[in-house]
Amino acid sequence: MTLRLNGNYLDRAVLQATPDAREKSVVGKFGAGFLRTGAAFGSGSFTHNRWYASLFYDGPPGSSLGGLDTGLIVHYIGDYWDDRLFTSDQKPRKVREWTTLDLVLNYTFNLSASVAQNEVAGFARDGGKNSKMKDGKGKNVMPVSTAEYNPCGRRAWLNNTTITLGLNNVFDLAPPFVAGSGENGYDEATANIKGRTWYVALTKRF
Repeated sequence: MTLRLNGNYLDRAVLQATPDAREKSVVGKFGAGFLRTGAAFGSGSFTHNRWYASLFYDGPPGSSLGGLDTGLIVHYIGDYWDDRLFTSDQKPRKVREWTTLDLVLNYTFNLSASVAQNEVAGFARDGGKNSKMKDGKGKNVMPVSTAEYNPCGRRAWLNNTTITLGLNNVFDLAPPFVAGSGENGYDEATANIKGRTWYVALTKRF
């Protein structure tokens, strides 16, 4: 099992429009109104907390589960203040945190080599040695090639192939409403409205 934690805490963020202007704190706030950029020109929140955690399981080497790599990822975006200029009562409004869960499963086929491939590359182990016949006479055995040329078939295509199955936003959670984002209704810089989505990927290593 492999556990990873990664995140950041934004302690201070200020805006100074001109060299002689007073600094304005924008940390923990939605950017559109405070930065005076407007939703049409891009925005984004300056939340204090953003982090993600992942927990993955790797199958034991040498077993049928040796190529398995599966786990979950949790994404967290902390709460922040909405732009009060866009709220219905012109009062400060808190935008709640947003937590989503993703699942991913990878399986890589690592097929064992055939018997011929496990011998010395190019020739059989006993090639070129004398061998006794039924009549007691010796006979020189010609080397037998065991090299594999242009392998094909199911084993060749499956070997070193990785199949990935993924599911994002497992609980189909909508992002929190942000009044300051205008017609979109959510913070496009940190969230999306795709909801629960799944994907499949196929990777072949040659």
